[in-house]
Amino acid sequence: MKLLLDENLSDRIPGQISPAFPGSSLVKTLGLVHEPDEVIWRFARDYGFAILTKDWDFHQMSLLRGFPPKVVFLRVGNCSTEAIIGLLTKGASDMSAFFADKTASLLIFEK
Repeated sequence: MKLLLDENLSDRIPGQISPAFPGSSLVKTLGLVHEPDEVIWRFARDYGFAILTKDWDFHQMSLLRGFPPKVVFLRVGNCSTEAIIGLLTKGASDMSAFFADKTASLLIFEK
């Protein structure tokens, strides 16, 4: 599954996670920076992305709307890019199971 990284995440993450999540991209790269959450939600849904975010708004949208798109919520506060990459790398098998689950809309990672 490819991930659409919200604008509050580092530009370095997609390159570091590409072996596990090929095709992942940043909202910045796709020209969606400063777009409303609704626009990002529809883009992710229409183009087969799961949203990777620290934004509570996407967390809530996922609970209210379900999926697609699926949402991976990082409840990590201010932490290093390396810590986020580590969480994603260590959690790759959990994420694979989440993406395959036909009933789950939200996955939460905590530091």
